This record gives sequence, C-alpha cells and structure tokens, in this order.
Amino acid sequence: MKAVFMAGGKGTRISSVFKEIPKPLIRIDGKPILEHGIDCLKAQGYRDIIITVGYLGDLIIDYFGDGSGISPSTGKPFGVKIQYYYEKEPLGNAGALLELKESLTDDFILINADILFDINIEKFVNAHKENPGLITLFTHPNNHPYDSTVLKTNDQRQVVKWFLKNGQRPKYYHNEVNAGLHIVNPEVFERFSNADKGTVLDLDKDIIGPYISKGKVYAYKSAEYVRDMGTPDRYYSVCNDYISGKVSKRNLLNQQKAIFIDRDGTINRYVGFLKNIDSFELLDGVSDAVKLINESEYLAIVVTNQPVIARGELSFEELNDIHDKMETLLGDDGAYLDDIYYCPHHPHKGFEGERPELKIDCECRKPKAGMLLRAAQDFNINLSESWIIGDGERDILAGKSANCKTALIGEEDFKQDLMGNSLFEIVNKIINGGKD
Repeated sequence: MKAVFMAGGKGTRISSVFKEIPKPLIRIDGKPILEHGIDCLKAQGYRDIIITVGYLGDLIIDYFGDGSGISPSTGKPFGVKIQYYYEKEPLGNAGALLELKESLTDDFILINADILFDINIEKFVNAHKENPGLITLFTHPNNHPYDSTVLKTNDQRQVVKWFLKNGQRPKYYHNEVNAGLHIVNPEVFERFSNADKGTVLDLDKDIIGPYISKGKVYAYKSAEYVRDMGTPDRYYSVCNDYISGKVSKRNLLNQQKAIFIDRDGTINRYVGFLKNIDSFELLDGVSDAVKLINESEYLAIVVTNQPVIARGELSFEELNDIHDKMETLLGDDGAYLDDIYYCPHHPHKGFEGERPELKIDCECRKPKAGMLLRAAQDFNINLSESWIIGDGERDILAGKSANCKTALIGEEDFKQDLMGNSLFEIVNKIINGGKD
C-alpha cells in the first residue's frame, strides 16, 4: 500500500518560529517531522512513498532524495522509495491528488505531513478493509476540539455528519477529531474528469465531504499519538511528548495503562438516576484531574452503569447527548476522555416502560468487570498497571475483579488501595505521588 504525504503548505501559524523552512522539515529531537512519519511507516513495512510539495519543496527533495540515500540527521539509510509531485501553482491541500490518480490505483494512506504520529498502521488498515466505505479517517479526542473538525458517527462507525473547525456546530458535541491520517480508495476520483486537473481542491470540502452524504466515510478511533504542530505552543508540546517517550508508548503495539473513571458522583454531581441533560454538572476540579491523566502515560476511560436505559427512563440518544455535554465541557477546559464505556442493562424487572431485551444479568454491569475487560482488549491495556476510581463499592469490586488497583472518593472501607476527597486529589496521588 502506498503512502502519500501532503507537504505543500506554507505553515503560516508556525512561521513566527521557523522562517524559510517548510513545515515538514521542522525538527523534533533533531529529526524532521516528515522523517519521523516515514520511519513509522518503514518500520511496519510501508516503503512506497509519494510526497506532494510546493512551498520550499526543493528543500524537501534535497533532503530526502529518492529515499535510497542516507539521512543527514541520523546517518542511517532512509530505506524507502520516494516519488514527488511538485505543485507549480498552489492546488489547495488536495488538488495534487488528481494529478497523481494514475499512480494511485489501489487503496492508499493519505497523511498530513505536519503531524507527528506513531500508530499501529496494520490495525488502521484492517479497520478500513473491514468496512464498506471508500474513506476511513483516523480519529481521536484532543484537548482543543472547539477549534478542530469534529465528527458524528453511528454505531457502525460510519460518519454521518461533521462540523468543520471554522463552521457552526451544536452547543454540545462528541470530542472525536479528524487527526490528519486517512485511508482512501481511488474510486473517490471517479467523480472528477481529466478536465478537473489543475483545480484547487480542499480535502475536507471537495474529497471527503461529498462521500459523507453518500455513507462512504468511516472513522477509526484510537488513543494513539497523532498531533499537529501548527502553532508554536503545540510544537513545543510535541517536542516534550517525544522526548518523554510518550509518543512511542502510545502505539497500540505496546501495552497501555489506564485510569478508569466512574461517572456519577465522580465526574459529575450525583443526582440519583440522571435523566435530564440540564442536570449534568461537572464537579470542581474534574477537568484539571482529567488533564493530569492526559499529560501522563495513562489513558482516561469512563466506565459507567446506566440502568436508566433498561428502565426505559432514558434513550440511547439522550444518553449520548449527555455524554456529548460531558465531553464538550471537558474540551472547553483543555481535557479529553479517550473513551466512554457504559452498561445499559439492569437485572431487575417490573418497571413501567422498561426494555425487556435489556433486563438481563450481563457481564458488563459493575461490580462485574466486563467494561474494563472490553477496554483492555480495545486498547491493549495492562490491567494490573491500571487504576479504577469511583465513589462506591461496585467500582472497587469491578476493579479488583479486573486485577486493577482501586481508589475510592470517600471514607468508607471497601479494601481499596487508595482514597481521597476528589477525583483530582486521587489522580494527583497516582501520577505525582501527591506532590503539587
């Protein structure tokens, strides 16, 4: 499978730090960001590379050549085959693809050249092969969803709508962001003729967008490290993440650690069975606690019992709306959840309006460990190195059943490993040993 890097942009936002150098050659720990991407591909067997260049493109070509030479940064062979398309006139971030369509006869990986990533590529490719779409987007939550393109997907991971970063969006939305990695089937070019060559095209609006309405775009959500460095602050943050080892550790080829978090009474104010979105309020310090997790080696994953679904008091759509509010409020504060797992079941029957198909003794309802075990499988989590934080005995028992370390918000003794008065206090103890 070929990989195409789009490296033709000017990078105006970061030009205040790096002048007269194309963004893909900006160095992370002494090596250009584009070389980091090529090395990730090469390490997993993807060696056929095309790079579209424009602004200062000669510098990129001079550095990499055809991929058969030696890296000026590492002294090691690039070990790949590289071809180029040079935009004589700017064609937007997707116009060059039409010029390349004769070379792109099979599915290909399409990558923004200004992102640092380290992912399990084969898992991404397999997800694309398993869905019936033409485009699969690599998606993830981030700490600035309010100025990112966010997606709405259905249960089959089909993208049903997206809200562009400069466009209007609902008051509350799911924090799932298009990360700048795509797998594309060349059938997308069939709607263009040879007369369209040389046209300025926008990837989101002209290539991906039309296929969302056709039901041909799917999302592959992952907690692996993919981050742009479009602003000076983000660049320095990416550098710190790389030097700390966080970038490579997040690759799902490696085992992960997670902090599982109960919802009601732990993240939001406890109001009994929460049935109304207006009743959802984040507790003080929760955003700061989740940010601490985001900045650490742990994943932040919510695991919550929601028997109101089985009782017929809340629909799946209404629960998703509540979770959208939770993610939006956290995102506004620069925090994010890597995923949310919920159990909609309830074993006791006899409620008016209940849903009989959900009235079962399931394996996911805490104190059973089903949600934690499912997350462990999805994210390659080492449960013995992970924690669960909650406000009740069910949370502690679920954690013990999954072989996790356990922490309780409160003062009762359920044989937990740690206790505290708030989510922030406990997370701080786990990550920093209680130090400020």
